[in-house]
Amino acid sequence: MDVIKDILTFLADNVFGQVPILIGLITLIGLILQRKRFEDVFAGALRATIGVVILFIGVEVFTGGLTSFQTVLASAMDTTPPQADNTLADFLTKQGGTVALVITVAFLVHVLVVRLFPAARYLYLTGHLMFWISTVTVASLVTIAPDADQLTLVLCGAGFVAAYWTLQPLWMRPLMRRVMPDDRFGFAHTSSLACLITGYAARPLGSREKHDTEKLKLPRQLSFFKDVNVSTALIITVIMLVGVAFADDGVVAKAAAEMDDKLSPWVWAILVGLRFAGGIAILLFGVRMFLGEIVPAFKGFSDRVIPGTRPALDAPTVFPVAPTAVMVGFVSSTVVFLICLAVFAGAGWFTLAPPMIMLFFVGGAAALFGNVVAGWRGAVLGGVISGLVLAVGQAVTWGLYEKTAPELATLADPDWYAIAWLLKAVEPVAGGKAVWAVPAVALAAMVASLLLLGRAEKRRGGPDGGDSAPEDRAAAAA
Repeated sequence: MDVIKDILTFLADNVFGQVPILIGLITLIGLILQRKRFEDVFAGALRATIGVVILFIGVEVFTGGLTSFQTVLASAMDTTPPQADNTLADFLTKQGGTVALVITVAFLVHVLVVRLFPAARYLYLTGHLMFWISTVTVASLVTIAPDADQLTLVLCGAGFVAAYWTLQPLWMRPLMRRVMPDDRFGFAHTSSLACLITGYAARPLGSREKHDTEKLKLPRQLSFFKDVNVSTALIITVIMLVGVAFADDGVVAKAAAEMDDKLSPWVWAILVGLRFAGGIAILLFGVRMFLGEIVPAFKGFSDRVIPGTRPALDAPTVFPVAPTAVMVGFVSSTVVFLICLAVFAGAGWFTLAPPMIMLFFVGGAAALFGNVVAGWRGAVLGGVISGLVLAVGQAVTWGLYEKTAPELATLADPDWYAIAWLLKAVEPVAGGKAVWAVPAVALAAMVASLLLLGRAEKRRGGPDGGDSAPEDRAAAAA
């Protein structure tokens, strides 16, 4: 038993938890299954792996600046982040092994489900979110069933997580078909609920054809805003400068010293804005590089291992479709969150911690899907919805994880909040063996959804549903 546990933990830590390795292996196996020549297999797998590494380098470049800006922003707003007796580090020290086992068992169940049910279609491959979803699930289970042993936590958590990984790309599919009409890959990101709400709420606001963010007409003097690198650098630099102007001098000086102790805070703010734009450019380059390999390589799995399946990938994979919409979403979500921060603090409700990284990825993703429905109006709405969800979710969820890892509320994406409160709902009956209702209900709902979706696809004559509209496919899936 210990040997099996060690193997599963090793796989979680060294394969599923390492996105470049996971994507590289998937590409390698896919190309081998297509019987490509050795040099093509070797080069393709390496390019996919390097592409993911470049993507994460880009993320590190711009998130480093955002982390510092988060501190400066809190100082400028004169707020102090909430304090907790328990920390995420302490929780992972106690339950890290459980989380690792949940990841591995859940992925094996997920692969089996996708193999058995053609309607499942997508294989969830966003490795770092595999870790976070498993962590959130285990923390929630520990909250509602504090006396549960490790085996119970692993099996209950894995069943729930496998159901989420299977269904999440499916409920995003109608919107993804607007972004990727050829259905090359699915969307696997925990911003999905904000994206879904935006997609439906944006319908009355217009159309992409008339208001697409990527086709906005600007005066000649402002035409430089069409270059996403230039507009990104300018907008973030202005935000940084405003933050520096109102923040405590000591806080700003300390943040600037982390980059260079001889650096002026004002120059530091400008450099952070420029690094942010550079990081986004690096990220998008990495996305294009690894997509160019993983998508065609995945055909090997689709043809020989799991017929008809496609990879479901991280949010940045769709950012190149509408980078201007992504920036609109980031800015609007940040503005709304800061308004909520001021209102909550003034009313004495809760002191919010600005989650700049989440505001970028969630706000950007929701805005992109809002744009494909209603153009720039939908993009702004996506940012507004994201800012509200992240602010309200953080405030109401902090106390839920008070005895485990409260930081999960400040690091969260919208789907994390939904999972936390969905599992909280079973707490009244979670005594004893009732906690097993969590995976039982989740897996039953998953199977029922897949059977209904499969029947609907057969009636429409195929997995793509013929020429039916995305909203018709969503209704059938629901």
